[in-house]
Amino acid sequence: MAKNIRYVKVADKNEAAGIVLERMREELAGGLEVLGLATGSTMEPIYEAWAGSDLDFSGVTSFNLDEYVGLGADNANSYAWFMNQHLFSKKPFKETNIPDGTADNLAEECEEYEARLRDAGIDLQFLGVGENGHIAFNEPGTPFTSITHVTQLTDSTLGVNSQYFEDRSAIPETALTMGIASILSAKKIILIAFGEKKRHALEQLAKGQETTEFPITALLSHQDVTIITDLDNIQP
Repeated sequence: MAKNIRYVKVADKNEAAGIVLERMREELAGGLEVLGLATGSTMEPIYEAWAGSDLDFSGVTSFNLDEYVGLGADNANSYAWFMNQHLFSKKPFKETNIPDGTADNLAEECEEYEARLRDAGIDLQFLGVGENGHIAFNEPGTPFTSITHVTQLTDSTLGVNSQYFEDRSAIPETALTMGIASILSAKKIILIAFGEKKRHALEQLAKGQETTEFPITALLSHQDVTIITDLDNIQP
């Protein structure tokens, strides 16, 4: 078992939200200044707990993992919209950063975003994981040395994400995402995964072998990872 990875078994999303709330309280008290954030249904109960708490993020700068190409902050399917609805409109931050999926020059946007990440240095990064083992939008086959870039989404990811779009044909097929190396630069990482559909990805991590076919296994080389899950028999 990788000694750098700590597994926390929870009964459900509500218990996870409570554990993360207390962890954030400790991190903020310890001087956390830069926070990496994720989106999706996994994070909704987490952000709801934060929004209803006394946590103070006014001195914190945040960086989000990714954004769809072509969707602006006024689009209800954008991650900028998601973050505003679930957290930013309820808890003020010192500064928030989300890749601009509507940038005229996407390559330049990626370079600038990575530069801001590098200069700030993330203290704690939150992650989810896709059914195919992707972290952020780093799909299988992505080099572990990758930094913020434009990525082509796989059919698997598009299929899962279609639940959030009334018209599947409207789902962007590309996105801007932090790279795997970008994610691994964080001092600490918390990955949250719920449900049987995430079991295969977590089992690949538990095997203890790095492979680009399962991007989640890149976490094996990080010094401080916490996995919070409701799945039994995952910890090696």
